[in-house]
Amino acid sequence: MIAQSRSTEEKKFAVLRERLRALAPLAPALARQLHGVEIGSLSTSADLARIPLLRKSELPEMQRASPPFAGIAAAAPGRFKRLFVSPGPIVEAQDFGDDPWGAAEALRAAGFQAGEIVLNCFSYHLTPGGFIMESGAHALGCATIPAGPGNTEQILQAIARLRPDAYCGPPDFLKILLDKAQASGVDTSSLRKALVSGAALPASLRRELEDRGVKTRQAFATADLGLIAYETDGPEGEPAPGLQIADDILLEIVRPGGGDPLGISAVGEIVVTALRGGFPLLRFATGDLSAFLDTSRIRGWMGRADQTTKVKGMFVHPSEIVEIGKRHPELGALRLVVRRDGEQDAMTLFAEVASPPEGLAEAVAGSLQAVTKLRGAVQFVAPGSLPNDGKTIADERPAP
Repeated sequence: MIAQSRSTEEKKFAVLRERLRALAPLAPALARQLHGVEIGSLSTSADLARIPLLRKSELPEMQRASPPFAGIAAAAPGRFKRLFVSPGPIVEAQDFGDDPWGAAEALRAAGFQAGEIVLNCFSYHLTPGGFIMESGAHALGCATIPAGPGNTEQILQAIARLRPDAYCGPPDFLKILLDKAQASGVDTSSLRKALVSGAALPASLRRELEDRGVKTRQAFATADLGLIAYETDGPEGEPAPGLQIADDILLEIVRPGGGDPLGISAVGEIVVTALRGGFPLLRFATGDLSAFLDTSRIRGWMGRADQTTKVKGMFVHPSEIVEIGKRHPELGALRLVVRRDGEQDAMTLFAEVASPPEGLAEAVAGSLQAVTKLRGAVQFVAPGSLPNDGKTIADERPAP
């Protein structure tokens, strides 16, 4: 997490310490993650970085080994309002209370208001998506139509009869609804605003939706965390650059494959601490890429951080490239490029360094082989010359 204004950061860490003291005795996985870390010492982002990451990619195996929650939950399953099984599979839980995932903040920024009717086309089937947005809408005082995805004919009938003011759901499904409504003569003019998520919102699609009278803003949320960030309006009513980070989370951008925080503008993996209820997630590595625009905004979703690649029949992991960097601290950014040389896989490790001493290339090549168990070339490049795209491993082999 980049340092925010001192008062904001102090308040967030005061809440963090209070929540951790309350939750750690109830959540065994959280207590293990905090082993050796004094809760009272957590006052800055640098302190937070001393806590090991909990990776989303590890959750399915953790939950299989210790069902149903892998010790993450601070309450028994029957003490939650709803239980979910999302793809992965990953088990999640919904707390009782208003807006447990924090979605109202994003809906409010998108212009949703009390007394409006919201057509909610996120899924309600075994996953939290529909309930995340519904709980936020209810917290604002909106009524919801629990449509879910699909069944477009029934949804169009509901639009015609109930005249919803707003839409929640994937952006491409909103286009499908508007296209089918136009083709069948259904009046959808009541829909004047939308908060979309779960799929890309290219500029061309946003423009088409807004040209058809639906002001469209997007949010970044996940089933396990709830709201992470969302769009806000600029001074002229246009979307402001990037996404505003939700008020009640701590967000870090870390080096993919590692865990060390990165500075403003550097692309890395999104790590979130969300202690909203009885399903606390501390330094949760989402596997998604982004970058800070400033202390309170990120650029938005920029792809996936998991770049594990099979080379000559063996997997090479981003964490292994990070380990090579630790063995040679004189190196800057690293990037392993995998190509085809004739009919063989070939690896080249590109490393930023200003003035490489004699013998460094051979030493780094030796570390590359020792860590990955594969031979590869080493090429030094000038500091700042590698792409700032969050990639530790770039697979440039042609598609089969």
